[in-house]
Amino acid sequence: MNPSFVSSFRHPRTGAALTLRADKSSGGEVVEGALLGDGAEFPIAGGIPRFVPAENYAGSFGYQWNRFATTQLDSKSSWGNVSEKRFFEQTGWPHRMPGQRILEAGSGMGRFTGVMAGTDAEVCTFDYSNAIVANLGNNAQHAKVCFAQADIYEPPYEQRSFDKVLCVGVLQHCPSPARAFQSLVRFLKPGGEIVIDVYRLAPKCLVLGKYYLRPVTRRLAPETLERLVRAHVGWVYPLTGALARWTGRQTRWLSWMLAMADYRGAIAMSDETARELSLLDTFDMLAPAYDRPQTRRRVERWFREAGLVDVHIEFAHTGISARGKRPA
Repeated sequence: MNPSFVSSFRHPRTGAALTLRADKSSGGEVVEGALLGDGAEFPIAGGIPRFVPAENYAGSFGYQWNRFATTQLDSKSSWGNVSEKRFFEQTGWPHRMPGQRILEAGSGMGRFTGVMAGTDAEVCTFDYSNAIVANLGNNAQHAKVCFAQADIYEPPYEQRSFDKVLCVGVLQHCPSPARAFQSLVRFLKPGGEIVIDVYRLAPKCLVLGKYYLRPVTRRLAPETLERLVRAHVGWVYPLTGALARWTGRQTRWLSWMLAMADYRGAIAMSDETARELSLLDTFDMLAPAYDRPQTRRRVERWFREAGLVDVHIEFAHTGISARGKRPA
């Protein structure tokens, strides 16, 4: 952690300013130490301030994103700039944002962190799980990115201090998606904008195979589940691929019914990348402790009750995508 980022942090419950104790430094970065304030001590381990216990309900994501640390990175995949394209299409934000401060809640391995850093904005990014280690490994080269392991219900930052808040692929995996959303709105400046997405609760959920397996799979150790996922993808992937070649039609719908993520034909990429992405996202849909899709009406209510304006909500391939602003 760069010592200059100390001023970005606050006690997550009281909002008190924090001071730095550097126990070990390397190249001007604090590797080990603590942030201190209001009688509390938050350790810095591996260069990352830790505001939550190492073991928590998001443990599967820590395993997942360190195991598949570069699968979704544009620079490491055969799919081109898919992450960058999705980010700007979903947010509508400009490609240059110097002087702006962005809060990224639930960063995973940082597929969008680097995109935001490329806009010249200051980015404060956190994840509840140890996935933040993978994010640091992927984006440590960006001088304006500040990393933390923290709780979405108690982010360790000053309220009303961010121009933009991004929370993608996260809310449905929280114990209370509504409360998580409400927590994030507190950190918007007047006139600031929040962008989120969430799985959509719809009749098609009844035919998605994952919801029939999750009562068992979400209780398995990540290592055990990964072995089972590899075996499962090992027979479904070639089966649905052969059916697609035989019929001349896409069979992704059958893959999803059989609880396997399948993006073949949806995104231009090599078969190697498609298979790795299938492994990653099949694990991703079977492992989380929580999977709570929402209706459009419920998301609209979140924004209305938060007093946000210029609200835009649409159905997207991720489910429901929404954005709105805090009144100036």
